[in-house]
This record gives sequence, C-alpha cells and structure tokens, in this order.
Amino acid sequence: MSDGILGNAIESFSFARQGTKGEASNIPEEHWDYRPHPNAKSVSELVRHIIDASLMLVGEAADPDGDFMRRPPPDHVAAHAGHLPEAMTRDQLLEALDSSLQTCQERIRAADEDHWSGNITRFDGGAWKRITYIFYAGTHEYYHCGQLATYARTLGLIPALTQRIHGDAAS
Repeated sequence: MSDGILGNAIESFSFARQGTKGEASNIPEEHWDYRPHPNAKSVSELVRHIIDASLMLVGEAADPDGDFMRRPPPDHVAAHAGHLPEAMTRDQLLEALDSSLQTCQERIRAADEDHWSGNITRFDGGAWKRITYIFYAGTHEYYHCGQLATYARTLGLIPALTQRIHGDAAS
C-alpha cells in the first residue's frame, strides 16, 4: 500500500464530512431537537453520533492494539471520543465536526503503511484491513448525512447538496 491510498482514504472521508457539515449547518438551530419518529435520533443526537462514530472507527483502526471485539462499542466511543462534553450546543457540534475530522486525519497520518495494510478484528469477529475502516467511516457518515438531508426535507427545507447543485431555488 502506498501513501497514495492513504491520501485517497483521507480525501474520501473528508469529502463525506464536508457533506455532513453542509447538511447539519443547513438545519436551523430551532430544529435541532427535531426527530421524524419517537424512536429516531434528533438532529443533534445524529450529529453527535456521527462525530463519536468517526472518532471511534478511525481511532480504533489507528491504535496498534486496536480490535473492535476487545470491548463493547460504548467503551470504544468513550476511549476515542470521551474527551467531548456530554451535552453540546449546535455551534459546539458544528465545530466538533471540524475538530474531529482533523483528529481523524492526524490519527491516520500518524500510522505507517504497514500498520494500515494489517488486519483488524471487526465487531462481528471477522477481519478487515485497517485502512478499510477509514473508508467504512466515510460510508457510515454518508448514510447519516442522507438522514440529515431527509430530516431537512421533512422540515420543509432544501437539502444543502441540492442547493449546491441546483441553486437556492431548487425544490
């Protein structure tokens, strides 16, 4: 594996985060408690989940002792994202989208290519290359970014990506 693939992984993950930041920023603060169903996450809970999950996925994959079966998922989140306050405002969450991206990029760059070409145990006991978790973190983020766009539509808003492609008058 060359530095090129790590650069591509970082770029792909960063692009996903750019989309998430756009969709989250598009939803006004008064709607951050909105949830489309009683069992669904609110906008703020969804953004927090995205931040926690990315720090956890990239952090555990970057850890030389990393193994997703070594502890329960909440303990992984605490180990890699536990430095964040439990309650955060919209502005703090938007800032954490930026700062957690920077943290993930630093964690990725800190490990050498031998590390990233090695295997890591997944949550289901299977194995992936560690670098796969960078791409997985991005796809996980895209999934939830789509939820934010759907939340925006249900609130009568035009999703941020639709605005970027078609302009503010898009419907």
